[in-house]
Amino acid sequence: MADLIDHNFDSKDKLARSLAFRVATELKRDIEASGKASMLVSGGSTPKAFFAALSEEELDWTRVTISLVDERWVPPSSDRSNAKLVGEHLLQNKANGAAFMPLYIDGVSAQEGAAALGEQFEGVHKPFTVVILGMGTDGHTASFFPGGDQLAEAIDLKNQSTFTAIEAPGAGEPRITFTLPQLLQSSFLALHIEGDEKQSVLKTALGEGEVAEMPIRAVLRQTIKELNIFWCP
Repeated sequence: MADLIDHNFDSKDKLARSLAFRVATELKRDIEASGKASMLVSGGSTPKAFFAALSEEELDWTRVTISLVDERWVPPSSDRSNAKLVGEHLLQNKANGAAFMPLYIDGVSAQEGAAALGEQFEGVHKPFTVVILGMGTDGHTASFFPGGDQLAEAIDLKNQSTFTAIEAPGAGEPRITFTLPQLLQSSFLALHIEGDEKQSVLKTALGEGEVAEMPIRAVLRQTIKELNIFWCP
């Protein structure tokens, strides 16, 4: 089991501001040490307040590269696009100088995109300074979905691939995701969840059961990186 560090808050605003401050601190530290920093963030509606708070943090954003832990295989103009979410809520205010690397490539399949993106990300600063994961009520994280056709490959700690394309019944569109070994190459790893329902899901995931049924267990049970859990009702 990973070392778990709980950060509990009584409001979404307090969580957002605390997580933003911690992430900004980690980014500043890496910039001072190496001249650059990198961050992978999750999509969905949960991180919007966190994105807004982080965009107001004072640091040299021109030295920061931002990307996503996973993406729906849709163009950035789609309301389903995580890239669109990041553009509208994070790459604003002080953070508008950060570099953003999208995961979607027009005109190719998700499988073809996985191979091409692996080469594109070879030059990105590693270990990633910050990786922020989310979690669905079905126990998925990133695009590690129950029933995913490439789930075993995506969470295999021996997998040397950077990305995996995944299709799953609950995923909607095809997805592309960083593999678990890549996400664990991070200085600061966090899981951001909100609401009593997801807290209950997390408690279930911490119990006995198969990883394939609740893939978040792959993150909870690895012993490579400590996991900071940020939660509020």
